[in-house]
Amino acid sequence: MHCRIRSMAWLLVLLLAAWALPLAAAPLQAQWQFRLLPGDAHGAAHPGLQQWRPAQVPGAVHTDLLAQGLIPDPYVGAPEAGLQWIGLADWEYRARFDVDAATLARAHAELAFEGLDTFATVTLNGQPLLQADNSHRTWRARVDGRLRATGNELQIVLRSPISTLLPSVQAMPHRIAGNYPSPYGDEPKDAMVGNFVRKPGYHFGWDWGPRYVTAGIWRPVRLQSWDAQRLTALAVHTRALDAAEAELEIAVEVESAAVGSAALQVEVLDPDGRRVARIDRKAMLKAGANTVAVPVALQQPRRWWPAGQGEQARYTVRATLGPDAAAAGRIEQRIGLRTVELRREVDRAGGQGFAFVINGVPIFAKGANVIPFDMFPARVDSARIRRELTAARDANMNMLRNWGGGYYEDDAFFDIADELGLLVWQDFMFGGGMQPGYDPAFRANVVAEARDNVRRLRHHPSVVLWCGNNEEETAWKDWGHGRDLTAADPAFAAKVWQGYVDLFGNDLRQVVAEEGLGVPYWSSSPGNDLDEKANDSTRGDKHYWQVWGNPALPVTAYLRETPRFMSEYGLQAWPLLRTLGGIIPAVEQRVDSATVRAHQKFMAGEGNQRLLKYIEEEYGTPRDFPAFVYLSQVMQADGIQLAALHHRASRPYTMGSLYWQLNDVWPGASWSSIDYAGRWKALHFHARRFFADQAVAALRDEGVTRVSLLNDRQQGLQATWRLRVIDLDGTLRSARKHRVALPPLSALEVGRFADAELLNGADPTRTVAVAELLDGGKLLSRQVVYFVPAKALALAPAKIDSALRADGDGYVLTLRSPTLVRALWIGFDGLDATLDDNALDLVPGETVAIRLRADADLATLRSTLRLQSLADVIR
Repeated sequence: MHCRIRSMAWLLVLLLAAWALPLAAAPLQAQWQFRLLPGDAHGAAHPGLQQWRPAQVPGAVHTDLLAQGLIPDPYVGAPEAGLQWIGLADWEYRARFDVDAATLARAHAELAFEGLDTFATVTLNGQPLLQADNSHRTWRARVDGRLRATGNELQIVLRSPISTLLPSVQAMPHRIAGNYPSPYGDEPKDAMVGNFVRKPGYHFGWDWGPRYVTAGIWRPVRLQSWDAQRLTALAVHTRALDAAEAELEIAVEVESAAVGSAALQVEVLDPDGRRVARIDRKAMLKAGANTVAVPVALQQPRRWWPAGQGEQARYTVRATLGPDAAAAGRIEQRIGLRTVELRREVDRAGGQGFAFVINGVPIFAKGANVIPFDMFPARVDSARIRRELTAARDANMNMLRNWGGGYYEDDAFFDIADELGLLVWQDFMFGGGMQPGYDPAFRANVVAEARDNVRRLRHHPSVVLWCGNNEEETAWKDWGHGRDLTAADPAFAAKVWQGYVDLFGNDLRQVVAEEGLGVPYWSSSPGNDLDEKANDSTRGDKHYWQVWGNPALPVTAYLRETPRFMSEYGLQAWPLLRTLGGIIPAVEQRVDSATVRAHQKFMAGEGNQRLLKYIEEEYGTPRDFPAFVYLSQVMQADGIQLAALHHRASRPYTMGSLYWQLNDVWPGASWSSIDYAGRWKALHFHARRFFADQAVAALRDEGVTRVSLLNDRQQGLQATWRLRVIDLDGTLRSARKHRVALPPLSALEVGRFADAELLNGADPTRTVAVAELLDGGKLLSRQVVYFVPAKALALAPAKIDSALRADGDGYVLTLRSPTLVRALWIGFDGLDATLDDNALDLVPGETVAIRLRADADLATLRSTLRLQSLADVIR
């Protein structure tokens, strides 16, 4: 294998104006209705549903039924089992719309369906238009001469994916592995259809979300029209890029109805909107598709950088065809100038690195995995996306992995990631199990899907990797999927594996090479790009679930797992109690209640026992459900902090730490650091500290504390590190303080200290160590080291002096305690407040000032302030 996977021809910028002509068509203006398809077997049990009712497009059957008051809220209480019939039924949508005279007068017209979920038969004015079988594709149909001025009717029949595919799956002599079997009887556990259908996999249920096999028109329908010619895309290829010059080639794609010529103008605007290049060209066109290449050179280009490394400069590239610049003759795209490389250097021990290099600078990837933001994607607006992505950036993240069991995110996701400097690892939409890659029709469908989405998203500088799938190779090689099928039918198993290699080793790699403008491709996560071993700590990327998953090792096991790039690891916690209000009734808020179990999807509702195991090992037994929720978050935050700091301290051997997971799909127990309502769990506040560009890592394991200083910036730092040993009442026992030159882009170990050396005979239940990194008199980072489990600490009830005052457009809360306070949580009864810090330890005698913002006056905030710490909740 080559030592590096490089971007094509000195890497890239980004591209396109979208396959779907964003300037050429607004969403179809229509009145939409839906109903249960007449004749469907579920009609008898649900009378009246075969009548037409108002629908929302984009939308889904579940949300339309909810809006009409026909089903309970799918998230409130425990209604899931009673709603599974929806996924077994067939549904029909219709739209009535008019067409203006200008559109009718144009020579060509096309309907584009950007999201049909999933098996759809479409007719226009009573005549067949198209058949769709992939939720992830954009489907197009020419409607020249088929439109009328008034009263057009579009009908879309959506067939149940379970009912459609189940007979063929059940007829297989041996079945390929699926994901999560349904506990509700709507689908046989030994004949799952989810991996045979190109539909979001999480709709079939996951261990952090419910099972709602929905259907619908989940993205807009657009009517596009044009005359002789139209612009269909533009791609910006970076031929060379450095601080002095950018050599670009702008490829403009033109569809022409006939042989001819047209005036083409290409402009480039800099990040401040000033025009820095203009090229006018007469384009000679053949009938059909044309590509016109326009070279452009820019001096002193402003490059796009990840968060923390420089500015997120974006240029605008604009192409105009013809003198009148009608909608179909204009195309405009924002791009970022940057190079990307996935560096795979082989080391002396035979291992192989895995590092993202942006503009020649190796970047330690800090961040999390992203799952869908809702069970029903059409409910997710740009404000929701911005809230979560801004929270990621605010927690000092620079990378997010878009996990493969959901859907390809809306353009808004990537626009915001570009703006915030968040690198995006983008999976293709394969979340687990095994795919029927041996079926040529399935593979062709996936290739079309991939081409649609790579072309749509390739212009975003944030996108730095396309990955074939999530966990399918390791499932085949390590979980028994391949072994079991080989034992049952060796010939079929060989066919299945070859289909996997064809799809993920060849087909998707080729699409990315042809369309992706040099962004690297990776066949599976975890993996080593189809090397023999799939989940290896010495090569490729790693998913590590021996902590939390089986065998449920203690969190200190994180310190003995040092990968080249950790792309998944995690610990569970519950959402904030305020988020659960209205979802789980107060009388049901017990660890073992039916409704709580319904919102705990790990181990079929038994995940709370796993949570209690981890809580009780370190913190003791929670006294009630609120304490259980609080301690679940403390445990999660402490454990992930331990792992993330270990990964960062292992730089450059390790070059990435992406915990599972950033966000939630509904209000339930999960591995997220931000709950469904957007409220930060303790983990997210910790992440802001442990992902800081400059930080201290004090990692204690087996009686030894290793202190490292971390610097992710391109500039070195003349700093001071300090290590104090104090009693819980603040009495100083010993102190070390040293000046150090901290190199750029580095992790520097400055000492290892045995417990005996630090304690020097002191009682470990009443003593802690405090490690700090300082820049002059400014505290950059602090970490408290504990010598015994939290439940063994001799913590006194917290006596915190607090003061709250108005300050500018917000407030400042000051806190001070005469004794150590562990895991302090600051809350306000019945109110939401945005705090700059929370979930922290208070060092005795030191004042902490925290800024906050809230839609409440000072008196209300003072009366509702609640301070909770570890000493308050353990029995």
